[in-house]
Amino acid sequence: MKRQYLGDSKDSFKWDYHHFLVDHLGYSQFKIAWMMTPDDHGPDGKTSPELFPASPEVLTFCKQLRLCREPTLLSELPSVTGAGYSVSFHMPDEYFGKNNRDTYFSGIELKSGQVLFFDPDNGFEPERNFSEKHLRYMELEKIVSGAPTRSVATVFQHHRRRRFPDDFSRISERLSVGHITAIYWHSLMFVCVSSSSETISQVREINRDYAKNRPVKILA
Repeated sequence: MKRQYLGDSKDSFKWDYHHFLVDHLGYSQFKIAWMMTPDDHGPDGKTSPELFPASPEVLTFCKQLRLCREPTLLSELPSVTGAGYSVSFHMPDEYFGKNNRDTYFSGIELKSGQVLFFDPDNGFEPERNFSEKHLRYMELEKIVSGAPTRSVATVFQHHRRRRFPDDFSRISERLSVGHITAIYWHSLMFVCVSSSSETISQVREINRDYAKNRPVKILA
């Protein structure tokens, strides 16, 4: 995640969906692992939040994010949407990279009644090499393995050189623990993982409800 992405159209989908997910699961905690990297001052992050038809509250919130570029503003998402969960962050003040990668993941625990969102620049590690822009499968597996049944991890996955259904199938093959489902729009997919098949079934139902009023597609 880069600060320059805050408040763009992907952010609109990101926070609209995650608010809907946490709220409809009835969970009390939404934790964000930013996996923050420095801005590159490139063209990414400049799309208008209105390109994704989020709720009016989330669109207004994303406009505020664009102005301040402050990730910790996400702690106000529940009050903006009228929700009852709380938002927390994992190591929000540190840039993520090879020098602190082991330390970063050693301190993460998936708790009961929690959605834990990983926000790397690109998503899961590719077939050959990985960098600070990726989440490794083994890193997620250690967190999900043995996690409480009432918990969900979600992962930001940017579009790469394959269709999202094909990419999801490959992610399913490479991920050795848990049960998964996904939802996608345009060039962005969120992969949801839980140690419980019952919980993932509940997530699938929530995704179907979300898709009724949003231009998104779901994957089993």
